[in-house]
Amino acid sequence: MAPARSRFQTLFLVSALSVLFAASAALVSVPAMQGEEKQSPDPWTTAQSLQPADLAHELGDKKGTPPTVVYVGFHTLFAGGHIPGATFHGSASTEQGLAELKKWAGGLPRSMNLVIYCGCCPFDKCPNIRPAFTALSNTGFKKLRVLILPTSFANDWVEKGYSFQKGI
Repeated sequence: MAPARSRFQTLFLVSALSVLFAASAALVSVPAMQGEEKQSPDPWTTAQSLQPADLAHELGDKKGTPPTVVYVGFHTLFAGGHIPGATFHGSASTEQGLAELKKWAGGLPRSMNLVIYCGCCPFDKCPNIRPAFTALSNTGFKKLRVLILPTSFANDWVEKGYSFQKGI
């Protein structure tokens, strides 16, 4: 009788361990509970993002005050073409560029309606937009927004027929 009991105990232990491993694997793969959704890797909120059509509308609205638009990418791309009225104050992917951007922003009112954009490459891989937003946000700008250009400035602005200018 003892060998059967021993086999039963072994079988029971193996089964119990299998159930425990399966349960722990299931817990690891369960999506986040409500209220614990995965946070976006982006430092801005949805309300701080802006689509190209919306910015083009704001820039063309003769009744309102247009936002101040700042290009935070690479100077050669800015010279090649940019949103009319946009300014360049350093590429935000470098320490020197961020320092130039912060210096420019230093004397501005924190209530200024400010839009930043890059468009150098696919938005999710852009080396400029996140450092620029973080730096300007940390200095206290209350109306700071990011222009969402998913593919590039050329594809998501120029090819859509929105106004742009070349040169500096």
